[in-house]
Amino acid sequence: MTPHSMPKKLTLLLQFILFAGFFGSIWEQQWLNAIATFGIIIISLFPVLLARKFNVHVPAIFQLLAIAFVFASVFLGEVHGYYTKFWWWDIALHTGSGFLLGIIGFLLVYLLNENEYIHLQMMPGFIAFFAFMFALGMGALWEIFEFSMDKILGLNMQKPMFGDYSGLTDTMYDLIVDAIGALFISLLGYGHLKKAQAKSFLERWIWSFIAKNPRLFIKKRKTEPAKSQRPD
Repeated sequence: MTPHSMPKKLTLLLQFILFAGFFGSIWEQQWLNAIATFGIIIISLFPVLLARKFNVHVPAIFQLLAIAFVFASVFLGEVHGYYTKFWWWDIALHTGSGFLLGIIGFLLVYLLNENEYIHLQMMPGFIAFFAFMFALGMGALWEIFEFSMDKILGLNMQKPMFGDYSGLTDTMYDLIVDAIGALFISLLGYGHLKKAQAKSFLERWIWSFIAKNPRLFIKKRKTEPAKSQRPD
């Protein structure tokens, strides 16, 4: 198995487990779990569907990370109760979400910085800061979503942590670990921009995305003024 094929095979394995869980829930007549698992399957296909819709190639490692996060957070966390079985499950996932959202924020602003149609040239520090704030902002939106679902539908998305249940406590812990993950990836991104020779997994992922989508990262060409023609 080559390193490039491994993410694809792991992605297929996770999707197979989701389908097996879906049909298993139907067999056991656990209709709520079946509906939830089917929704997870649809969500897991979003990276591929969005890539086809906008003609953007998503590297296999990005697809694997997205599907693995949905698998761990919803299928294992919500459907199979890992949030209550393991006290650290929510912390690990929120740290991971800060990590992944930091990568997305970094790529977004990097795209703006390199696109020929947008006249921007941002400093590495600002790009890293944007990636950090983007991840933290998305984490805050998720906390608003959790609060809304608990209040409107009577769910229990804001889980107790460290034996002290409080909606505010849960939100603050979640945002803190979101910030830790986002800060980690932002510092790695900053180091990548400051030292082009540095080799890291982040650099390999970024260049994998750029290499697969060169049209999004075309440097603006400087047009030379037309030469004046002298009369014969």
